Amino acid sequence: MMIERQLWHPVALAEEVAAAPMAVRLLGENLVLWRDGAAAVHAWADRCPHRGARLSLGRVVACDGAATLECPYHGWRFEAGGRCVQVPALPDFVPPATHRAATHAALEAQGLVWVRLDAEGGDAPLPAFAAEDDARMRKISCGPYDVETSAPRLVENFLDMAHFGFVHEGWLGAREMAVIDDYRVEATPGGLRATGCKAWQPQSTVNSTAPAQVEYSYEVTAPYAAVLTKVPEAASIGLDGYRESIALQICPVDAERCRVWFRFATSDFERDEATVRAFQDTIFLQDKPVLESQSPKRLPLDLRAELHTVADKASSLYRRHLKMRGITFGVC
Repeated sequence: MMIERQLWHPVALAEEVAAAPMAVRLLGENLVLWRDGAAAVHAWADRCPHRGARLSLGRVVACDGAATLECPYHGWRFEAGGRCVQVPALPDFVPPATHRAATHAALEAQGLVWVRLDAEGGDAPLPAFAAEDDARMRKISCGPYDVETSAPRLVENFLDMAHFGFVHEGWLGAREMAVIDDYRVEATPGGLRATGCKAWQPQSTVNSTAPAQVEYSYEVTAPYAAVLTKVPEAASIGLDGYRESIALQICPVDAERCRVWFRFATSDFERDEATVRAFQDTIFLQDKPVLESQSPKRLPLDLRAELHTVADKASSLYRRHLKMRGITFGVC
């Protein structure tokens, strides 16, 4: 069994899952998201067990006072636990317990709906994002962004500072200031932590008023999730005690295709959300064509497959961690 199926993965913004069923895809499998009468979210295989029609083409309807998901083909209705409770072609038929949709665990957190395909293997935690519970920090979700590459390639790009002066020239870096000073990296239960990372940046955040030296820390919190915290020089921001933390949240749609969100936590409560999202759009859309150009799209776990330098030690440790965890989806 793939360990990836036992982990929580984001699949949609929570606000997107409304009255109608919603089709999503995770780890190569089609799912349907829907809400019951109590607004609780559910994630099922997007396949009716009767004749295989996609349940996401159906609708949510009341049946005996409870919300059910109705198949678009023959109208079979399934209650929140997955069991079929009505077959319209046979009004007097009482469906047995075996007549049920395939269900998965689902919950809402960090502005997203998260799904775990297999419950075996213990109660896996959500990827941690400490700033989510900090009332002093404002939370903004950015995305989704659809990218034709593997989830591990995205995480590695997130950890990489050496590309700033080239991919993000004039924003997060400059060619003439591309030197990466040594930094510290250590293994953690969730992946790794890198501290003491520094970069000179013309426009480090949406709030920047001047170029600055910026200190970064990174943490890989799950095979396909990471968090960065950045602290720019105070004079370059104009806001006392400014802090910013960003969670990278990836849905591995297929082995070489992903949907991505960023969860921003910022101490700035004044800037409008559209401006924050526009800044992130600019930065990530600079990354996207380069990410999609990488070959192979799946991340090689054999460290001999690509060249490495000391500037890449965070990504090298990340590759070793994936191999140790037995990750197979999105790697080669």
